[in-house]
Amino acid sequence: MRNAIWIELKNVIGALNSISRVIAEHKGNIEDMEYLGEGKTVHLYLEIGGPGEIDRLINDLKGLDKVVSISTVPEFSRIYGKRVIVIGGGAQVAEVAKGAISEADRHNLRGEKISVDTIPLVGEKQTAEAVRAVARLPRARILILAGSLMGGDITRAVKEIQGRGIPVVSLKMAGSVPKAADLIVSDPIQAGVMAVMAVADTAKFRIEKKGKAY
Repeated sequence: MRNAIWIELKNVIGALNSISRVIAEHKGNIEDMEYLGEGKTVHLYLEIGGPGEIDRLINDLKGLDKVVSISTVPEFSRIYGKRVIVIGGGAQVAEVAKGAISEADRHNLRGEKISVDTIPLVGEKQTAEAVRAVARLPRARILILAGSLMGGDITRAVKEIQGRGIPVVSLKMAGSVPKAADLIVSDPIQAGVMAVMAVADTAKFRIEKKGKAY
């Protein structure tokens, strides 16, 4: 069983140590964490697996002098769910997002939770850094690369995140990225649609033939 909590705590040395110690005492395991804010107080989002009695855990956390307030919240996976990431040139990203958002809406109406994140970028270094960061994003399930020319370090980054279980869809473009991608799609709107279908439990489409163009 997993529970999500939202904590406001004093921004002081040892605050995170105190929180994790209490969770460990309750046989809980921190499975996801987000740390937000700056100043005298900050907010901490935690997804905790294991504790049998979440109310007792919360009461003990409230007893810490470093904790300002605490409440239970829905897990991010129940609200924003799986994430489809789109990276590339502004015009292409916009078209891919159009298809992905329309398709996500269709599946979300049937009980899925799929969100679409986009970032328009230029330059090999910036794009490669963004691609590698996808593997560190919570709940990221698939990446779409939308541009007219991508290769070099971007291709190396693509292979790295594929090795960590994230499939990559590429528009048909110049450069070596399409050769490394799991799926090549000529039409940007269809690329967005097919990427969402690939991660949706309510769809039967799966990426099976690497490099096949649609």
